Amino acid sequence: MPLLSFENISIGYDNNPILENLSFSIEQGDYLAILGENGAGKSTLLKTMLGLIKPLDGKIVFDVGVKKTEIGYLPQQTVVQRDFPASVWEIVISGCLAKDGIRPFYAKEDKQLAEANIKKLGLEDLKKRCYRELSGGQQQRVLLARALCSSDKVLVLDEPVTGLDPKVTIQLYELIDSLNKEGITIIMISHDLQALKHANKILHLGHETFFGNKEDYLKSPLYQIFMDKGGKQND
Repeated sequence: MPLLSFENISIGYDNNPILENLSFSIEQGDYLAILGENGAGKSTLLKTMLGLIKPLDGKIVFDVGVKKTEIGYLPQQTVVQRDFPASVWEIVISGCLAKDGIRPFYAKEDKQLAEANIKKLGLEDLKKRCYRELSGGQQQRVLLARALCSSDKVLVLDEPVTGLDPKVTIQLYELIDSLNKEGITIIMISHDLQALKHANKILHLGHETFFGNKEDYLKSPLYQIFMDKGGKQND
């Protein structure tokens, strides 16, 4: 059974559909890059997947071993979020709340998980630092560690390299790729052509829709459209 199945899903706001009758499935270990044209509904699709908004029609079926609360999410950052006055430790361990719910104290297992993910992402020296004092790349690593505290099965990433310089962008892509090779399923929106290097499946949204493996996408007219626009398209 697929990890996630989207069955004739229609999404939008106030009964105004952005996407209609979309069907595709994601397998365990996939690295899915979601591309598309302006207003195609990429971020709306992620929010629907996460249960933040309800589909207008159709349904999303989760494998029995996956719950909506067990999906790690790294959203696009706002200016306010980048200036959040909390320590790296506080932000990372807060990822445990997604699956455990709000409690007065963190369990021993939560603290161990946060420590492990801080180490995994090389954040040990930043543990006590204030989040807003960090560079953009460091902040994204912190948020990735937080997402890993929510799930070691599925990570949903919405434009994770926006605003990062080329060197840091490459490093973050390599880090995400290494997590995928450990068996974590990656679902990523990206306007960056580098995302295609690591993905094994592509979902292209717009006037035409493509879902399939990367090799077939690279031969399709939609890839040429993406290339002609420089791989920099907005939702």
